Amino acid sequence: MADFGKVVVLLGGRSAEREVSLNSGARVLAALQRAGVDAQAFDPAERKLDELAAFDRAFIALHGRYGEDGTIQGVLELMGIPYTGSGVMASAVGMDKWRTKLLWSSVGLAIPEFVMLDAGSNLQQVEQRLGFPLFVKPACEGSSIGVSMVHKPGELREAYAAAAKHDALVIAERGILGGEYTVAILGDEALPIIRIEPATEFYDYEAKYLRDDTHYRCPCGLPETRELELRVQAMEAFRILGCRGWGRVDFLMDHHGQAFFLEVNTSPGMTDHSLVPMAARAAGISYDDLVVRVLAQAALG
Repeated sequence: MADFGKVVVLLGGRSAEREVSLNSGARVLAALQRAGVDAQAFDPAERKLDELAAFDRAFIALHGRYGEDGTIQGVLELMGIPYTGSGVMASAVGMDKWRTKLLWSSVGLAIPEFVMLDAGSNLQQVEQRLGFPLFVKPACEGSSIGVSMVHKPGELREAYAAAAKHDALVIAERGILGGEYTVAILGDEALPIIRIEPATEFYDYEAKYLRDDTHYRCPCGLPETRELELRVQAMEAFRILGCRGWGRVDFLMDHHGQAFFLEVNTSPGMTDHSLVPMAARAAGISYDDLVVRVLAQAALG
């Protein structure tokens, strides 16, 4: 195995996803140590960033703001410490669902119809345009934090208020209900697609991290040729944003089999409920091997 030098596992942080990050980071750290890597945990919420100068390489297991949005990536760039995942620009764009949608739609990738909301929006017109159900979400949060499903006229106002607590940018999006899927990316490979079937109304925070009745289908049930086609499109979506190393691209399917790309995750979860380890396992890659392969792709620039 390559000598990675002294490796820092960045975990925790100050985002709304702190608890998930602590879980991811602890599992990543344990895997690296089992592989014989000289790795240590580092919580940016509790230590000064200049202490990172003692490390040769960084595994970013931070989720959400200040860890997945280009912020910590910029710090590591300035300090000359190679890090896992996407660079500053791609991380920032990938965290912003609105600008991700703009880029994807500009190159012809299908996305759900959406409207940006603010305090002055005519919510009745938005409801009429998008129909029901529709989803409302903060543009720059992850883990379904602040996301609501709107079923009938009059509910949009409360959903907007809930999302606006987390972000000034709020998206209302047409509901696509034929199935939710994710494609894990590892290097130049799109791993087997997973179909997500939550027992809750949609794949919310509880379904992602707290419940044991969410079903994950891998194989996903799509015809082989269709799956391969979508894996190619997911890789295209990933690269258009400038992403690299590893990540995840989520898409929805309507009842006619049309795929609509939803968002990218540039610092995916690595917990026992997380999707990238599931997809890797389906491809014959163990959790420990996955972690080492991600670390091996750490880079600058």
